[in-house]
Amino acid sequence: MASLCWFRCDLRSADQPALTQAMQDGDSIALFVMTPGQWRMHGDAPSKINLWLRAAAALQTELERLRVPLKILTVDQWSEVPQALLAFCQQHKIDSVHCNREHGVNERKRDRACYALLKNNGITMTGHDGGTLLVPGTILTGAGSYYRVFTPFARACRARLGPNPPRVLPTPSPQSPAAALPHPDPVPRALSGWDQPARAITDLWPADTQSVRNRLDTFAHERMGEYHTNRDFPAIDGTSSLSPYLASGMLSAGQCLYAALAVNQGEIDTGQRGVTTWITEILWREFYQHLLHGFPALSMHQPMRPETNAVVWRDAPDDFQAWCDGMTGIPIVDAAMRQLRATGWMHNRLRMVAAMFLTKNLLVDWRRGEAFFMQHLVDGDLAANNGGWQWSASTGADAAPYFRVFNPVSQSERFDPDGTFIRRWVPELASLRAKDIHDPAPLSRRALGYPDAIVDLRISRQRAIDAFAAIR
Repeated sequence: MASLCWFRCDLRSADQPALTQAMQDGDSIALFVMTPGQWRMHGDAPSKINLWLRAAAALQTELERLRVPLKILTVDQWSEVPQALLAFCQQHKIDSVHCNREHGVNERKRDRACYALLKNNGITMTGHDGGTLLVPGTILTGAGSYYRVFTPFARACRARLGPNPPRVLPTPSPQSPAAALPHPDPVPRALSGWDQPARAITDLWPADTQSVRNRLDTFAHERMGEYHTNRDFPAIDGTSSLSPYLASGMLSAGQCLYAALAVNQGEIDTGQRGVTTWITEILWREFYQHLLHGFPALSMHQPMRPETNAVVWRDAPDDFQAWCDGMTGIPIVDAAMRQLRATGWMHNRLRMVAAMFLTKNLLVDWRRGEAFFMQHLVDGDLAANNGGWQWSASTGADAAPYFRVFNPVSQSERFDPDGTFIRRWVPELASLRAKDIHDPAPLSRRALGYPDAIVDLRISRQRAIDAFAAIR
């Protein structure tokens, strides 16, 4: 008999508890299940699917060194997975399955069905916690409920992790050769239904294991110390750019925290400010994963604050399309949206600016923006994307108060003072002086072929405040 490691959003061999346990159980096989119909329903971006296929191919190379064959199973929907998984296990004489837990409501439904069907057929299925630093449901308020506010959640995480940081598992040793194990399957280079992303995007996001580890090491030793100073300036290479690898599981949150602690002499909340600021960002990711587990409605397009369902959003297709196209007439917003479409990624500060402009100044339902981001993000992750959009729209946990509305021009002047980022992504404005580029004069706009702003920022801000105040 053999054991199986079922890979999902955890495409790595190091710090992989499901793989480690499967290999300890005996002769091991690895499996990656592709569900293109499900991924289409989720609106996953072509750049994300492409990265995951390349990550699976890189994982296969790693597993070959461990003498673990990676098999590929393709079904259309998650509803088909339990029966297909059972047939696979029976075909390959597998008596135990190991996987890392996922926290979306549909993922948990899929896994419960798999567990029940396998158990009824004499096969054990064990879930592990390889996707979070702490097990969701173990960081609770004094009243025994999930935290809804980030700051006390982060404080509780630091208190738990400081004296007991998570153990980062090494890559397992190769297993003994086993003639009975099957040959690996080829990993497809593309899937029907998704366009191949531009070479400019794939070059930005290499998927081989060494490149990913090098990116973490370079950030840790060269930029993490200044993260608190540089992270909000989109023209500076001040962020880690690791989010696609966390979303695909090529890196674990534990590996990232370990790298930060190593730079900071083991301190989680004191020491270098840049490091502790980055640890806070890791904990934001943790917060959204825990919320997704604790509040299943978040997986079903529902706001964290139910009363905000009463907000009367505008039906403004032309405004929404202008936002999607990076043609709103607000330079920093347009630069951000063009960066997203060209690279599959957007700077985190600009995600907030672009999201708040759509949901507050344009008063367009946050769910439309959330879906658009997922259709383009190489790092598309339900928990983080939903959490960020609901924060910006004042509908979520730890949400900005409804009357907090970023002024995108002020944000631009503060975080792109010389207009460097705008000039890169809105080249029609490249000739303007720094003091003019953030909100060009009407004559300059027309001469340069750049549109007028589609909305008055002051009037639209008040409109949003009034819309939210009306439901209180």
